[in-house]
Amino acid sequence: MNYLAHAYLHLDDPYFAAGTGLPDWMSVVDRKNRPRRQYAEPVAEHRDPSIAAFARGCLRHHADDFWFHQNERFVTLSTHFAVELRELLEPGLGHQAGFVGHIVVEMLLDAILIERDPALLDNYYAALESLDAELVQAGANAICRQPVTRLAELLPKFIEVRFLADYSDDVLLLRNLNRVMKRVGLPRLPDSIAVWASDARQRVRAGADELLTPSTPVSLSHG
Repeated sequence: MNYLAHAYLHLDDPYFAAGTGLPDWMSVVDRKNRPRRQYAEPVAEHRDPSIAAFARGCLRHHADDFWFHQNERFVTLSTHFAVELRELLEPGLGHQAGFVGHIVVEMLLDAILIERDPALLDNYYAALESLDAELVQAGANAICRQPVTRLAELLPKFIEVRFLADYSDDVLLLRNLNRVMKRVGLPRLPDSIAVWASDARQRVRAGADELLTPSTPVSLSHG
């Protein structure tokens, strides 16, 4: 799952919703400093209710991923996408095809949620705007094993750029994919991926209900 699919059911609790984004934010600011489930569990009982909610949101992210990555529709789509992408990439980039096939399902699912509810994106960013960025960083420091120093700086930029809106356009989706490729050290994707994404989008749209329904019991003890 991506940012919006993790958070959209929890926007009435902004710190919880923000916590669902913590693992993804940490992949941007400090990939090795992971907010693992076992680190977040004790913080869910923190004396500060905002930090406790933030930690519970992080646990929800892990629980969501536990079932989502076993979801039959996700496995089928991401596998088919990886096979198709191998034909569009240079030889020897099967690992990149697999990675892109995985994240494209997640990014397009966010786009489908926005398509279904045009107010959702504004509501998501409004929830994040209500947060105290320093308190969010304090919550991250309570969870992560190493000091977190850049999250308070990232959060307002994340809100300002609003790149989740780009996922509704195939060309802008490719631009965002290439930002991810640069961050993780993989080759730039060719322009042909934008054309392919149009068909991929239709298939994610067709399977969205299944992708949003747990195929295993949801529990915050998994992640």
